[in-house]
Amino acid sequence: MIAQLQGQLVEKNLTDVIIDCAGVGYFVEISLHTYSLIPDGDLVKLYTYMLVREDAHRLFGFMEKSEREVFKLLISVSGIGANTARTMLSSLDPSQIAQAIANGDVRTIQSVKGIGAKTAQRVILDLRDKILQVLEDPQISVLPSNRGREEALSALETLGYLRKQAQKVVDKILSSNPDASTEQLIKEALKQL
Repeated sequence: MIAQLQGQLVEKNLTDVIIDCAGVGYFVEISLHTYSLIPDGDLVKLYTYMLVREDAHRLFGFMEKSEREVFKLLISVSGIGANTARTMLSSLDPSQIAQAIANGDVRTIQSVKGIGAKTAQRVILDLRDKILQVLEDPQISVLPSNRGREEALSALETLGYLRKQAQKVVDKILSSNPDASTEQLIKEALKQL
């Protein structure tokens, strides 16, 4: 298996890159998250995952090891293929996915195109225990179940804010003040949005 590639960046597209390693050009599929992290220089290093199927050999690249680990966990879930996992990592950051899984946030996972309610629930059910073990990121923590959080997010959505944006702000508020009421969450979030 190919675990990482380091070489000259020959071509950079939104969904893939070509990396020249000692004269061999590797076609590597990437997410938008990785695309945004790839520097514009000549030299690039990607952590990779090689997916071998009967009909294809595909190489996926990631700027961060944590993103590769989340990708591997996602494709282990029944009903989630490599393309769906890559779409999830393009729509949400790896830490957002991990946070949503850890907190049982079906709506965030379901916000990804192609993910329905049943698939989102299956992802949470299958990966809830595994996700925190894989990621040693101290920023990812299981937030206490807070009914006010969901009410605040719904209210902010009604006011026209994107759920992903509102969720980041509300989670930040809750991490510093876990006992915040729904009203406090909405007021603080409106100041920061």
